[in-house]
Amino acid sequence: SNAVNLTDGLDGLAIMPVVMVGSALGIFAYIVGNANFSRYLLFPHIPGSGELLIFCAAMFGAGLAFLWFNANPAQVFLGDVGALSLGGALGTIAVITRQEIVLGIMGGIFVVEALSVMAQVMYFKYTRWRFGEGRRILKMAPLHHHFEKSGWTETQVVVRFWIITMLLCLIGLASLKLR
Repeated sequence: SNAVNLTDGLDGLAIMPVVMVGSALGIFAYIVGNANFSRYLLFPHIPGSGELLIFCAAMFGAGLAFLWFNANPAQVFLGDVGALSLGGALGTIAVITRQEIVLGIMGGIFVVEALSVMAQVMYFKYTRWRFGEGRRILKMAPLHHHFEKSGWTETQVVVRFWIITMLLCLIGLASLKLR
């Protein structure tokens, strides 16, 4: 949940990956909720979980409507309450459908952003203890700010992270038939 909050630092950066990952999890929810599809694709059948598709569709529609006002330059912001609740919703859907590892793959941007913050803090504390002064791995954490400090524009960072998320969601969906 907090990884989505850490990602929410640029206009439109967090909401589109949430929409894409939520949509892909909706497909998983429908499949594990349908006895025929789950048997064919070798998934455990979870009665009633197909109803999560409705929730995922609502999240999809609300996310795209929000993106209309959150795209650069943003007029409305997600904030901690929105980011944490959307991250929690994605995690809950993954737990209900038993697709936690697939969520880690499809939400790879969220994972990398959180790991970049953890690595930066741990390295800074270690070097401060070891050498007397804190040193940094990245120019700034989370990772999207490092790319901004490296010369990428805000729009470049956002769109490239969207593209990476789209590819990761396709990899996650490809796992449907890899069982």
